Amino acid sequence: MADRPDGLTPGQRVAWHRVRRGMSQTVLAGLVDRTEDWLSKIENDRAVLDRLSVIRALADALGVSVLDLIGESSANAVVHEPAGVAEIRAALMDYRQLSPLLAAIEAEGQAPRIEHLRRDVVEVMDAYQRSKYAHMLRRVPELLTQTQLAAREYTEDDRITAERMAALAGQSAAMILTKLGQSDLAWIAAQRGLSAAERSGDPVVIGSLFRSAVHALHTHNRFKDATAMARRAADYLRREHVPTEPRIVSIYGSLLLPGAVAAARAGDRGTAADYLDEAEGMAALIGSDSNRLWTAFGPTNVRIHRVTTAMALGDVQVALDLIPGIDTTGLPTERRVRHSLEVVNAYHARNKVGRAIDELLTAERRAPEQVHEHVMSRQLVLSLRATTLGKRSRSLASLARRMRLI
Repeated sequence: MADRPDGLTPGQRVAWHRVRRGMSQTVLAGLVDRTEDWLSKIENDRAVLDRLSVIRALADALGVSVLDLIGESSANAVVHEPAGVAEIRAALMDYRQLSPLLAAIEAEGQAPRIEHLRRDVVEVMDAYQRSKYAHMLRRVPELLTQTQLAAREYTEDDRITAERMAALAGQSAAMILTKLGQSDLAWIAAQRGLSAAERSGDPVVIGSLFRSAVHALHTHNRFKDATAMARRAADYLRREHVPTEPRIVSIYGSLLLPGAVAAARAGDRGTAADYLDEAEGMAALIGSDSNRLWTAFGPTNVRIHRVTTAMALGDVQVALDLIPGIDTTGLPTERRVRHSLEVVNAYHARNKVGRAIDELLTAERRAPEQVHEHVMSRQLVLSLRATTLGKRSRSLASLARRMRLI
């Protein structure tokens, strides 16, 4: 074993620190609630450490810092905070939102009109699906504040509508924060949004916010909790409405998809397969790809999640076999590019570095902001640059510079 971990990949650094502590793979895997097979793939660079929450969990279990596992060259990928995140943090942590009494002391004037809130929610959600991260980050803080004000000031039917808008504002914040690796803030946003959704009494919006909460649990490395919440949330929708109406079907199916990935990351193959099969049944009810309540749910999204689930289970060849049969043309940009990142992940896991770089560059042309800021793409670029071919690739180096990684 080398005296120092310099020059090692993140996975190799995990192995280096584990051996130094005299810890077996079985013990370390158990401490982070993963399987020994998963840890073996990480340490042998057959799977990529692409989630900050997992890196933190491994660092805590090994008694080292995150930087000890990722190295100095990866520091920017971990601490990077795009412009606008601080403003969202301020809006979520506004002390006046803690109590109506505190809000009343410092009134903010007339509440915004309901039709303006609807327009702004649609604008922000559409920006997310178009991968316009900068625009979304500029608009979300005000949307959070304005919807909270409206929910506080309006009465009767307008208040219910305002609560729906506040819920979707929280969901928009949780979605973008998750992509940026801001897991703690994403959890706060999901919680706030779910509380507003429950006050609205709208089961479709409640289901939509449950989905954000499942994603937030996932990013916190709480895979078993995310798996269980997806099941309970889906059961809630089935109890409230038999899934036949298209919006309910879309929300129901889209809840099961992150549940499947969470189950896979927990090493639960059976549950992951069950969730995917059930989601496929929901997609069959819809019959084609759709985007009700910004779910992008349909047969293609289920296929996409089969790839993601296979990668989470370490079944790289299964993922590679599925990829050619997926056509994402009809999906929103965000979904298409997120799938591309999983394709990059699969190519990288099979040491197809050239194809991985080509896929990354194609994704960048389609959605530069998403590729530059998404926590997964930033980690993938750093991992690819650590490979022999990646070190020689001028196009990869140029991409890393555009992402402010070097």
